[in-house]
Amino acid sequence: MSNADQDGWTRVRGRLRAEVGDDVYSSWFARMDLEALEEGTVRLSVPTRFLKSWIQSHYAERVLACWQAEAATVTRIELIVRSAVLRQAVPPKLKPELAAGGHDGGSRFPNSNGNGRPMSVGDPGVHEALGGSPLDARLTFDSFVVGRSNTLAQAAAKQVAAARRVDPVMFNPLYIHAGVGLGKTHLLQAITWAGNAAGERKVLYLTAEKFMYGFVSALRTQTALAFKEALRGIGVLVIDDLQFLQGKSTQAEFCHTLNALIDAGRQVVIASDRPPSELESLDDRVRSRLAGGLVVEMGGLGEELRFEILKARVLAARSHHPSFDVPLPVLAYIAKTVTHNGRDLEGALNRLLAHNKLTGHAVTLEMAEREVRDLIRPQEPKRVKIEDIQRVVARQYNVSRSDLLSSRRTANVVRPRQVAMYLAKTLTLRSLPEIGRRFGGRDHTTVLHAVRKIEGLVGNDMALAEEIEILKRQLQE
Repeated sequence: MSNADQDGWTRVRGRLRAEVGDDVYSSWFARMDLEALEEGTVRLSVPTRFLKSWIQSHYAERVLACWQAEAATVTRIELIVRSAVLRQAVPPKLKPELAAGGHDGGSRFPNSNGNGRPMSVGDPGVHEALGGSPLDARLTFDSFVVGRSNTLAQAAAKQVAAARRVDPVMFNPLYIHAGVGLGKTHLLQAITWAGNAAGERKVLYLTAEKFMYGFVSALRTQTALAFKEALRGIGVLVIDDLQFLQGKSTQAEFCHTLNALIDAGRQVVIASDRPPSELESLDDRVRSRLAGGLVVEMGGLGEELRFEILKARVLAARSHHPSFDVPLPVLAYIAKTVTHNGRDLEGALNRLLAHNKLTGHAVTLEMAEREVRDLIRPQEPKRVKIEDIQRVVARQYNVSRSDLLSSRRTANVVRPRQVAMYLAKTLTLRSLPEIGRRFGGRDHTTVLHAVRKIEGLVGNDMALAEEIEILKRQLQE
């Protein structure tokens, strides 16, 4: 290989570093060497199969473009693993462990797992996780309809997506929680699309299920170290449906990854169906770290927002079905009666579209009433939070919330505390241990005693029964 080829490779590396930034370059390209340049094909080597797979999946086109900017005759990039080449040339008398190790003792991705056996990331589960979960091309910021209930979440998500590598992280992690079908996944995927399009930082979108699958696959194939290093090299890590994260070892690894990314100034974005304090299955340290960022709740979709969402979806449908038309009174009817979530709204429109296309009949109010009647659900009661119960009870009995959480045993505190625990058990889905933890770290037997005590008193004390009914009405309004 000539000195001119090596000089060209030096310039290509400089272009690559300028395009992807120092962090990404150090993570993925610092150990890449030029092996040969022949007939339009550049052969590059890396120390591990994992590194080869990652670069092929995420940066092959960029590396080729940098080479073509240097030498227009280059048409193909070939990646090989150095350790594999060296193994073929190792004399038989050398130990297998030394052959497997190659010459890459300082590689960022170790080529053995510490007990002499070579590492491999051939398991498809690892590759799938590091490639991210599937993205829906429709879920972008342009298609996200903003209303009063989601303005803050949308603004925070756009700020994260637009941030440059050199910008300080404003809030970390960004934690978005909401009920089913209210737009969490839409915002997380919009961050991923916009962030990767900007090219400033690599954004990886993973569901909690895919994170678990990738981690377990890495453990099975003895590539956990490489898997962890890869995750911690991500510029923005986006995790969806955190409430499904299960398993002690997986949660521990998630906690370590979360801490490593935040401490390194990398952005983490998380979505769940409940706030951090209510993720009972997660370790206290993880909940505390999650709550230390910006926690944003996306509320229910009001009628006005539902109407705007429907209008936007009709416009989107017309790009594929130009003749599809839904009169405004029909949209208003659906917005008023289909109240559960955005997915029901989507389902209602899909039914109208299918009926229109398959029968040729125009969309009318009568048709809409017939087609969507099973989507009209009774209004769900307001989701009551333990913090709200403590606040309302404290105000009713003229004590402070800290009194309810304290160890004080005076009569003017014990009864309100028992009432609050009783309401927490009857108005929420929280378990007895969780309620006890939220009342100053009490044992679940204390909560059970309080519930039974109030249940017994309500049957005989009409005044107390009336007080509890008043408290329930205040909490559910």
